[in-house]
Amino acid sequence: MQRRKFLQSSLAVTAGMAAAINPVIAGDQYPPQKEVYEWREYEMNFGSDQGQLDNYFKTALIPALNKYGVKKVGVFKEWNQSEPAKFYLLTPYSSLENYLSVYTKIKADADYIKNSAAYNSIPANKAIYSRFTSTLMLAFDGFPVMVVPPGESRIFELRTYEGYSEDAVRRKIKMFHDGEFPIFNRAKLNPVFCGEVIAGDKQPRLTYMITCDNMDERNKGWLAFVADPEWKKLVSDPQYANTISKIRNTFLVPTGYSQV
Repeated sequence: MQRRKFLQSSLAVTAGMAAAINPVIAGDQYPPQKEVYEWREYEMNFGSDQGQLDNYFKTALIPALNKYGVKKVGVFKEWNQSEPAKFYLLTPYSSLENYLSVYTKIKADADYIKNSAAYNSIPANKAIYSRFTSTLMLAFDGFPVMVVPPGESRIFELRTYEGYSEDAVRRKIKMFHDGEFPIFNRAKLNPVFCGEVIAGDKQPRLTYMITCDNMDERNKGWLAFVADPEWKKLVSDPQYANTISKIRNTFLVPTGYSQV
């Protein structure tokens, strides 16, 4: 009996590791528990003290998120910084219910309130950002959990595909599941997350993030992607015609305290 329990436990651990390492395969074998992502974009005011936002993330928000089980919070800046500068915050939740639960708990958390005091006391005439936008995304069936890359220096590319209709975006997501994921892997364009936007502006759309060691590797990867025979076969399939009306991409680097 003990041996049977040990084997069952070992199999459960192995399955969990497989899901984290290869969510595409895991999603094909088991009903996926899909993550929900909040993506925030902060547009800083000219001349503002960006260190105040860094400090808020480091000492208040991220510790509070970690406290309630959100362990992989990403903070990014632009690879080629624009003016005004922008900050990007990526927060993964295990479900929509988890998002609502954590949001409610943090607002009432004594440590978070204390650690946010300096941030909340910034006067209106010294506001550090104009506003921030927030987008909620639901992970793809075939990529249900975020994959955090190794911690060495790297570049991230955030890509957003807008469609002319909900069906166009649905067909584009189907294209990912019908063959794009293996092509990304062969091209060494390593996906971090893939999400369908369920709340936010410029809908309908999807957003995903890939990562490479540097920009040269990224450029080589996209050349390999478009030259892949399986991609050529996919892109010529009539069911995938007119799925994308606009593509936007942003190159990002993680801050020193980012957990992604």
